[in-house]
Amino acid sequence: MNARYGMIFDVDGLIGDTEPVNAKVTIRILDEMFGLKGVRDEDFALGYGRGAEAYVKAGARVHGLELTDEQAHAAAEIREHRLAETIRKEGLPAFPGVLDLIHAALRDGGFRLSIATSATRELSEAILTAVKVPFERMAYVSGSDVKKKKPDPQIFLIAIDRLGLPAARCVVFEDAPSGVQAAKAAGARCIAVTNTVPADQLDGADLIVDSLEGVGLDAIRNLVDSRGR
Repeated sequence: MNARYGMIFDVDGLIGDTEPVNAKVTIRILDEMFGLKGVRDEDFALGYGRGAEAYVKAGARVHGLELTDEQAHAAAEIREHRLAETIRKEGLPAFPGVLDLIHAALRDGGFRLSIATSATRELSEAILTAVKVPFERMAYVSGSDVKKKKPDPQIFLIAIDRLGLPAARCVVFEDAPSGVQAAKAAGARCIAVTNTVPADQLDGADLIVDSLEGVGLDAIRNLVDSRGR
């Protein structure tokens, strides 16, 4: 069967429930490197989906500290390595429904799948391995492959190219506002899941759901095929 549909998956907050460990590790680094106290999990909200440096900057900015690009880069590099180590040691839960959807699509034969994540290859592989995603059977684009971060569409444009399908035949799965913007700018459909932010912050997605448990392959086909109606 020739594949007619593309499915592109973000990783942090979409496949793996990473936000608690993201916040825990980053809070510790901001304290160690800059003496910043009192940072809370929710202080990173403006950095969701924008890459490690934006995430670090967001948490610091809430507390009046404007990190330079050099400071944010140094902190982000340490953070990525520590996150990967922590996930390898402690494991990580997958969000409900996502593994079932991936395996169903791989069995079907009418779909091509890709990972597209702002995280580095090291960190994203640690996450995918922990939650048992068969990423070796998927195209793979990480933050290590791109120069422009979301909401720029570069990462999804590369994923679409590697799938070898038109953008209009692809559906991006996202959990962050910047990811939704990037998916739409790339010309793809977008299903947003309220794992990280509430539905009113995911405006622009073609479909917003609370969980991928209720999303099957027919829903993907219908979303793509309805474009031409």
